[in-house]
Amino acid sequence: MKLIILDRDGVINEDSDAFIKSPEEWVPIPGSLEAIAQLNRAGFTVAVASNQSGLARGLFNQATLEAMHEKFIKLLAEKGGEVATIQYCPHGPDDGCDCRKPEPGLLHQIASALNADLKGVPVIGDSLRDLQPAEAVGAQPVLVCTGKGADTLAAGNLPEATQVFPDLAAAVAFFTGEA
Repeated sequence: MKLIILDRDGVINEDSDAFIKSPEEWVPIPGSLEAIAQLNRAGFTVAVASNQSGLARGLFNQATLEAMHEKFIKLLAEKGGEVATIQYCPHGPDDGCDCRKPEPGLLHQIASALNADLKGVPVIGDSLRDLQPAEAVGAQPVLVCTGKGADTLAAGNLPEATQVFPDLAAAVAFFTGEA
């Protein structure tokens, strides 16, 4: 299986420091849904790993998160794409769980759900906390400069061998050999 793992906010959809709290606020980054469909056409299985501490913070409930994901899946299907699994951490930053990035728990959940080996799998994110779990499990950290990505790149201290792209579409073009 050719697997690729994506962060959600700032990679697939526009991010907000005030959190994405409703389906109306969930707006895809131009080209991101087409890029995921391109991955599918190239034979990739696509998974999503996302911190969703807005649940623990009381900013939205489980039904609202599911509605956001339903919107994503519907819009993606309209472009001819699909995701195999969406794994998310519902905990707050002080809950001490192993699934909140930068911990690798979400990646382990994806590996388990898809019976996949994570070694060398591209993990695409826009923040250091997206890249650290990739490094921890032997996956390939990939930074996109959308969302918080430009600030993350400017701050430095990226995991060794991090690949950097302007956006998801550019990263996908590279991984599918269409760059």
